[in-house]
Amino acid sequence: MTVKVAIAQINSTVGDFVANRAKIAEFTRRAASQGADVVLTPELSLAGYPPEDLLLRQSFYAKSAEQLNALASDIADLTNVHVVVGHPVLQHGKRYNAASVIVNGKLLGTYHKHDLPNDTVFDEKRYFSSSDEPFVFDVKGTRFGINICEDTWSTHAPMRAKEAGAQVLLVPNGSPFHMKKQHLRYEVMRANVSSLGLPLVYANLVGGQDELIFDGNSFAMDGMGTVCAQLQHCEEDLQIVEFDGAQPKAGVMAAELPIEAQVYKTLVLGVRDYIGKNGFPSVIIGLSGGVDSALTLAVAVDALGADKVRAVMMPSPYTAEISWLDSRDMVKRVGVRYDEIPIVDCFAAFRSTLAKEFSGLPEDTTEENIQARIRGTILMALSNKYGSIVLTTGNKSEMAVGYCTLYGDMAGGFAVIKDIAKTLVYRLCDYRNTLSDVIPTRILTRAPSAELRPDQTDQDSLPPYEVLDAIMQMYMEENRSIAEIIAAGYRSEDVERVTRLIKINEYKRRQAPIGIRVTHRAFGRDWRYPITSKFRE
Repeated sequence: MTVKVAIAQINSTVGDFVANRAKIAEFTRRAASQGADVVLTPELSLAGYPPEDLLLRQSFYAKSAEQLNALASDIADLTNVHVVVGHPVLQHGKRYNAASVIVNGKLLGTYHKHDLPNDTVFDEKRYFSSSDEPFVFDVKGTRFGINICEDTWSTHAPMRAKEAGAQVLLVPNGSPFHMKKQHLRYEVMRANVSSLGLPLVYANLVGGQDELIFDGNSFAMDGMGTVCAQLQHCEEDLQIVEFDGAQPKAGVMAAELPIEAQVYKTLVLGVRDYIGKNGFPSVIIGLSGGVDSALTLAVAVDALGADKVRAVMMPSPYTAEISWLDSRDMVKRVGVRYDEIPIVDCFAAFRSTLAKEFSGLPEDTTEENIQARIRGTILMALSNKYGSIVLTTGNKSEMAVGYCTLYGDMAGGFAVIKDIAKTLVYRLCDYRNTLSDVIPTRILTRAPSAELRPDQTDQDSLPPYEVLDAIMQMYMEENRSIAEIIAAGYRSEDVERVTRLIKINEYKRRQAPIGIRVTHRAFGRDWRYPITSKFRE
């Protein structure tokens, strides 16, 4: 007998139970209109994910229970449609990450997550208790089991479901994006679920939650490990997967995007949700004529629309004419409000104020940082006056080695490209220009410069970005030792220099705004090094 399972790839907002409930109901009705027998929503779809320390508040569970009952009433008229809803549960003094099945206005049963991740960006053992009880339910003669996200990253919970009679595994997920994550998901599901002969339906959350971006990319896989349906990347989506008994039929396959397209769409979604979910009316970007601010501007416009983006150019005595020209060119192409506020007079005033104190001392990074801090002050003043949030424009390479100024170019509320290495910045700009030509070519071909002293380039202070980024990736993302990096062919002086800069600039990163995570290890939730440390390799 044919059973139709709908994957509801939805964008939930943490703590917005009423809106999340409405969205689940909306997707359920859409699925029911297409004949769905089962509707699978993502992990903690009713509460949003991850709620973090909201899970320590009893009122959070009370609201969850209230809205779960309200949802059951909302969809009670949909006869025999089984809806799998993720929600937190407080039971006998223990907290659980749960998924319940609602049908005909009633709660059929609830599954409690078994495997609680406690690495990278996850710390579920801080909040939840584990349960070893499987939950299986029957729809038209096909028996469905439920596992939640991490449960399928080992074989225990899938095996328990199969032992309880499950023929198909339903997997609600809150799995955040990083590059190459989707292929990793496939590999793990094949190893832990397909190896048991179980087909699965994998419903992943989509949307931005602070620095985490959930990419969707939900899918269905048969018992041989073949992907037979694939949903969209970084978009809400709904797809019906038909089962002939326990065997899934081939469904719609969303096209696999190249990595640059995946990352760019991830950045756009991250900006849109951070600004929208937090209620900011608009954004401000300090435009420099360089590649980082150009990419940030392009992402912001694509995420929010030109009417919600303002660019401000703040030239100093060292700003090259081509920086002015390229900035003016780009803002015309994207159609945002653009203002030029020179900082020459402000810089002169600071110099005059400090002239006696600095008498006889040579100019150095102090004067460079003053310029950056003047710009940060101006951007924050505009932010305060108009309620717009400042998007910072620093990249991961700069953040790693401290090539950034506290209270200067680091000043702002959201760091769009914080996890984007400089070499990837260029690739993303090239990709964006394949969609439409918004970033002037000269921005991509001229040598990068902070323009804080005459004829300055980044490579005056840093190794070439190809070298810096490779060392950063091996040391920071892959936990490779200094000796291993040198053995890989990099000069010892470059390796020692870059790794030393990474270590001594932790204090800066702690004070930086949060930013979008796109690698498997970003400077944020999954980078937890002490500021004070004497450890040396």
